[in-house]
This record gives sequence, C-alpha cells and structure tokens, in this order.
Amino acid sequence: MRTLELHSEQATAALGAELSLFARPGQVIALKGPLGSGKSVLARGFIHGLAGIGGDFDVPSPTFTLIQAYDSLRVPVVHADLYRLRSESEVIELGLNDLARSYVLLIEWPEYLPSPFSPDCLTIELAGTGNARTATLTSSGTWKNILARNESIAAFLRGSNWAGAQRHFFEGDASSRRYERLQRDSTQSILMDMPARPDGPPVKDGKPYSRIAHLAEDIRSVVAVNDYLVSLGYGAPRVEHADLTTGLAIIEDLGDAVYGRMRSAGLDMRTPMTIAVEVLADMAKRTWPPNVPLRGGGTHALHRYDEDALAIETELLTEWFWPHAIGKPIDAAHLGEFRAIWKKAFAMAATDHPVWVLRDFHSPNLLWLEDRTGLARVGLIDTQDCLIGHPAYDLASLLQDARIDIPVDEHDRLFAYYCKIRGAGFDENAFRRAYAMLGAQRATKILGIFARLSKRDGKHGYLKHIPRVFGYLQRNLAHPDLGALKRWYDANLPANAAQRAA
Repeated sequence: MRTLELHSEQATAALGAELSLFARPGQVIALKGPLGSGKSVLARGFIHGLAGIGGDFDVPSPTFTLIQAYDSLRVPVVHADLYRLRSESEVIELGLNDLARSYVLLIEWPEYLPSPFSPDCLTIELAGTGNARTATLTSSGTWKNILARNESIAAFLRGSNWAGAQRHFFEGDASSRRYERLQRDSTQSILMDMPARPDGPPVKDGKPYSRIAHLAEDIRSVVAVNDYLVSLGYGAPRVEHADLTTGLAIIEDLGDAVYGRMRSAGLDMRTPMTIAVEVLADMAKRTWPPNVPLRGGGTHALHRYDEDALAIETELLTEWFWPHAIGKPIDAAHLGEFRAIWKKAFAMAATDHPVWVLRDFHSPNLLWLEDRTGLARVGLIDTQDCLIGHPAYDLASLLQDARIDIPVDEHDRLFAYYCKIRGAGFDENAFRRAYAMLGAQRATKILGIFARLSKRDGKHGYLKHIPRVFGYLQRNLAHPDLGALKRWYDANLPANAAQRAA
C-alpha cells in the first residue's frame, strides 16, 4: 500500500497517465472514493495517456451508459461506472468478466464487483477535493511489480537530468523491453527499461533458449555496444545516463524517421538504403574486439554466432511454424533430417574475418538522420544482441526485410554495390554462398518467431508477413550449394503451406 499526495486536478490526471505506461489487457483498476474525489479525472488521464501525445478528446463519465469502450487506443479500455447498480448480479450482467480478456477495465464505484474479480487489480482510493487530494494504491498480481518498477524509474530519473520530465509511451519491439519518451520543453530523450532477463526453462543440455542463442541478459550489452559504436563514429544512440544494476538507461532520441515508416510513406529510400549498405561494408573492413569496456569497470564479452546459436534458431520453425502450418507437431524422422541438413550448411558461415553482427539490421531498427554526415546518418538501435559472426548476416537482414517489401531489382542493385565497395581481396562467390545460407537461416528463424508470437502471445498481426518471408526463403534456397535444404523444404513445407499459415 502506498499513499500519494495530489496537489491539483492536473496531478490526479498525471497519475492516471503515468499508470497507462504499463497498461495491458486483463488489468483492472478499481477507483474508489466519494463524489468529487477525482475518480473520473484519473480515468481521463489514463485514457488520454493511452491515446498518446495530442490525444485530447472528450472522455465523458459513463454514469448513465454504465460502460464506455475505447477500442482505438494503444491498449483498448472499458471505462465503467457502477454507481447506479445495487447488487453483484447487476454487475455480472454487464459482462465485465468477458471484456477483461481483451481490455483494461477502469471501474468507478467498484463496491459490487464479484470478489475476487481479477488477480491483477490495482485499487486506488481517492480522498479529499481540489488541491488537497490523496490517492492510496493497493495492488495485487502484476500490479505489485509494476508499482515497484515505477518507483525505481522515478528514483532513477531524480538522479538524472530528467527529473520532472513528462513521460510518454514509446513504441518498442516484440520483446519484453519497455521504452518511454522523456520530454521537457523542446528536448527529448528515450528511457530504456530493461531489467535482467530471468532464465527460461531448459531446452537443450540444461540450458535455456536465451543462453544458447546468446540473447542479451541485461542492459549492460546495450550500454557497452552503443558506447563502442559511437566511439567509431557510427549512428548508435549515445547513452546519457545508466544504472546497470536496475536495468535503466536514458539514451539519445534519434527521432522518428524510421526506415520502415519512410518506405511505407512512399519516401525516396535510395540514399538511406545506399548509406546503410555502406555502413555494413565499412564494418566488414574493420577488426572487431571480442570484449569491450563497460562503464564503471569490467568488460562486456561478445559471443560468437556459433553453430549452436544458429541451430537453435532454425528449430523455431520446427517447434512453432511446422505445427502452425501443418496442423500437428513434427515427427522425429523429419526433425532429424532437418537438423542433419542444417548442420552441414552451417559450415558456410565460417569466415577468417568475423565482424560484429547487429542481428536485426532492418527497417524497424534503422533511422535516417538527415542532419548528420557520412555513415552517422544511419541511426542504429536494438543493438543488445550483437554477436561476432559473418558479415553476410546483417546484409541479409537489410535486403530481405521481414516487415516490408524490398523489390528484387533494388535488392540486386544494393547487393552488387556492397560487393563492389568491399574492395580488394573480397571473395564474392564465397560471400554469395554464405549470404544465401544465412538468409535462409534467418527466414527459417523468423517464420518460427512469427508463428510463436501468434500462438503464444496472441500477436496475430505478424502472420501477414509470412508469405514475404517464405518468398525470401525460397530465393535463398535456389543457391546451388543449398540443394539438400531446398529438397527438404520443397517436400515438407511447400509454398501452399506457407500461404495457409498466413
């Protein structure tokens, strides 16, 4: 339990907006207090917070309608007012239990809610009026962790140059990391919230997937990798302030000119894509350290993109995409063939000159920084899973983008340009072979990830990308040295299976 003092109506609304940063379906916020204590004010702040900057619209009290749904918000909300109800049975008739599956429920006058109504409930009891209100917060379920994390963030901001800044939701990725945009007057930065990752269940040799695939365990990787990239003149965001223990950092805001949005808006991508290719060619010519300094002492070690990591990623297809597309789990014989063929193919990723592989060098993670010069014009985010491996991997990430269409002629032109600027000693044939194999490996992994996001996380929107990714897979498998892989996919996952899976 925690009691806050709210010295104005604006402070009450701001509390609602702050809580909206952590909103997700299934949560319940029960608002208690006498008439005029600020329940509707807090609810409006929460709803406006989910609408984002500029989301200023009327949020009427649902006293007479009983419930009001807001379906177009970042997370849909049902705002309910149970003041006129007098029994639990009347509340049940509203169907709030069913709505709780896909909405956040904001409930004023919750006294007649069935108890216990939800395991994830935050009760806010408001008292006082005007500039002398208090809010007592009592939490259960996930709300306990949310409030504790929010207190850690508030303390972190107080120790930075961003104390008192406005906090706005900032769109992240498909991971568990959270981002906020901090705003004070005309200045902005990004808050990165990345607590240490708990180990998942063991999947092989007693190790969790994240450890085998060498996924970042905490925010140290972001800080160390970004610091080094910035020192070389690349466009990674500068880390302004970080607490490596709590997993919080304030990083440079690179703006909103994301490659994917630019392409969707029909903007000319020739220069941004060309400079992105030049970044990768430049990185391929450098000698990259396996360890880099870490702020506060120590070092961050980068893992090799080894066979175990490549293999466990491909098996996302057999674990998730196969049952999604075929309708049943893969059998031992097909799985054994799959593993054996890929094991031979991984040898094509061997290289005498490994580089840092950013791993997701694609449209959601690249920003065009037009006011800069040279290679720094390409903003690089989502660097935490950086490994040491073959330079072809990131080029495949860029030119075989899972989220947007890259026309074949554009792909071919940029690929040829990359080969041209690699310079003397570049073995184009060996590179093409590695590019095809790693492109096929990446497409295989992504098909599994998108199926998993749909099945496990309820994020079905990723399925629309499956035909595109499967198309990349087929183009890569056309390389003559990937004949065994092509025969396996053609026999077991033909194109019509991918179409059905979308």
